[in-house]
Amino acid sequence: MAIGHCKDVENGEIVINGLEDLEEPFIQKEGKVVSYQDEDDDDQENNGGSVGMVLLSTFVAVCASFEFGSCVGYSAPTQSAVRDDLHLSLAEFSTFGSILTIGAMLGAITSGRIADIVGRKGAMRISACFCITGWLAVYFSNGSLLLDIGRFFTGYGIGVFSYVVPIFIAEIAPRNLRGLLTTLNQLLIVTGSSVAYIIGSIIPWRILALTGLVPCILLLVGLCFVPESPRWLAKVGLDKEFQVALRKLRGKDADITREAAEIQVYIHTLRSLPKASIRDLFKSTYIRSVIIGVSLMVLQQFVGINGIGFYTSETFVQAGLSSGKLGTILYACVQVPITVVGAFLMDKSGRRPLIMISAAGTFLGCFLAGTSFFLKGQNMFLDWVPVLAVGGILIYIAFFSIGFGAVPWVIMSEIFPINIKGVAGSLVVLVNWSGAWAVSYTFNFLMSWSSSGTFFIYSAFSVITVLFVAKFVPETKGKTLEQIQASINKS
Repeated sequence: MAIGHCKDVENGEIVINGLEDLEEPFIQKEGKVVSYQDEDDDDQENNGGSVGMVLLSTFVAVCASFEFGSCVGYSAPTQSAVRDDLHLSLAEFSTFGSILTIGAMLGAITSGRIADIVGRKGAMRISACFCITGWLAVYFSNGSLLLDIGRFFTGYGIGVFSYVVPIFIAEIAPRNLRGLLTTLNQLLIVTGSSVAYIIGSIIPWRILALTGLVPCILLLVGLCFVPESPRWLAKVGLDKEFQVALRKLRGKDADITREAAEIQVYIHTLRSLPKASIRDLFKSTYIRSVIIGVSLMVLQQFVGINGIGFYTSETFVQAGLSSGKLGTILYACVQVPITVVGAFLMDKSGRRPLIMISAAGTFLGCFLAGTSFFLKGQNMFLDWVPVLAVGGILIYIAFFSIGFGAVPWVIMSEIFPINIKGVAGSLVVLVNWSGAWAVSYTFNFLMSWSSSGTFFIYSAFSVITVLFVAKFVPETKGKTLEQIQASINKS
């Protein structure tokens, strides 16, 4: 899934999983840095400490990430079975597949307020309950209504998860582990969807719905044994609980004095920053950053990831395979290792080269898949049609996973100044989920219109992405916010 975001750890503002804004323990305001320690102090801070509770807490939290992936991956291997058993039309199944994104959109919009009111753990519990209710509705459904209600509920749950999981991990992790641990969120999302693809090709669709309960149950049980986010406790004024939670996370022998003081100063500083409105985004200072951010989100969705990913199995069948199971399993097996490779390349190759290579690869994959359907329509080289279709889609998901899935979110965390990050991030998230709904809903209709044309359209958006990034998107790797803003406004 292309959507994975979180918000600023103290101020409810959008930042992306494990990125620079979350890795920095200070805020720059009027040229002054608020900080009690530098990187060398990290080692001193953790002397005598333990990361055991941090690792346990992260493991519990990423159960929600796995659940996210399970929800996203559910429709791909079950399309034909659900339609046959419940006698759904193409439009009804398209609604079922895409309504997840509408629920997720609402969940993402309300997630910040929920997590601020009931805490990070409370928000995860609420989300798990929504997902459990949704899966049970899917399991017991005998028609499209209950099926859609269940899908909507799971969508709302993962929409909240998409905020609260990475923010929880970022808030509990020591700085030297923060980047590593927050990347587990995206990895477990991909793993969850891949597992859903694989086991969904083997077991009935109702049983697959019940497997979605397992991560939720593990999450609800695990949350009983891990502390609340210390930063949230400090933010709401629970100072005693804040100290206890931080002590549990760092170990009984760790010196938490400096970190506790720094968190308090950081929260105070964030509260003093001016609040931005949606109108501020259209000021000349920020408009270029907004255009870049919104455009990348539109392009990320309109290369077709949620259409291709949601309906993979049926696409392979239309290409001439006797069953879509093998292709779906191969699709799942490609995602996880390539996502890991992409995570390592991001800070080595830079953002621009990685997303341009990724977009070029999605163009190639879509072009090959489109060509296969064109040949099928012309009754030419029919023996090669399934090979080209499977090969094209596997190339597509491999190149998407290596860069296009994560890099736009990374860039988002780096191009917006902190005072507008909340409102700008909210706009970007809304655009992304809206694009996800549009693509997932229209995919089956486009395929009915022209299978080859559908993939050629997606390949055209891939070419547009390469040209747009080459012309307008600055390289952000290793640059300060001031340098990034200067390069954006100069372009």
